[in-house]
Amino acid sequence: ALLAYHLANRAHLRPWEPARSDAFYTAASTEERLAAMEASAAAGQAVHLLLFDRTDDSLVGTCNFTNIVRGAFQACHLGFSVAQDREGRGLMRECLLAATHFMFAEHGLHRIMANHRPENTRSARLLSSLGFEREGTARAYLKIDGSWADHVLTSLINPADA
Repeated sequence: ALLAYHLANRAHLRPWEPARSDAFYTAASTEERLAAMEASAAAGQAVHLLLFDRTDDSLVGTCNFTNIVRGAFQACHLGFSVAQDREGRGLMRECLLAATHFMFAEHGLHRIMANHRPENTRSARLLSSLGFEREGTARAYLKIDGSWADHVLTSLINPADA
């Protein structure tokens, strides 16, 4: 399902993700990524969620909480994507409402950070609607689709800690 999702959305996700070689879009590479995801989750460093359509069980989105840091920080990074043919239906908003609550309530995190490119207005609107607050802009923050790109930095604080 994950390989089919990436193949079907290759062009759609290209402007928002690191450059991907053709090898990324193979079963072997997908199996390696799934094993790495399982290992990072088992180590308490990440939570990886896949969003499936209720009617046909097709994979329609991904949601990843990574770089989980404990101690005084109690925070993580959020990354997400939704299939091009499912944009604008509220699926990712529904997913992220439940997922951020889960990370706060079940994992005890204080802060979830999500970064997006300034031109990604869909992500900006979605994050804002969920209560993420803009904290600034990081210049040349991540190498996306082969070029260093600025990113808007946002965060959501656990309401129980506010």
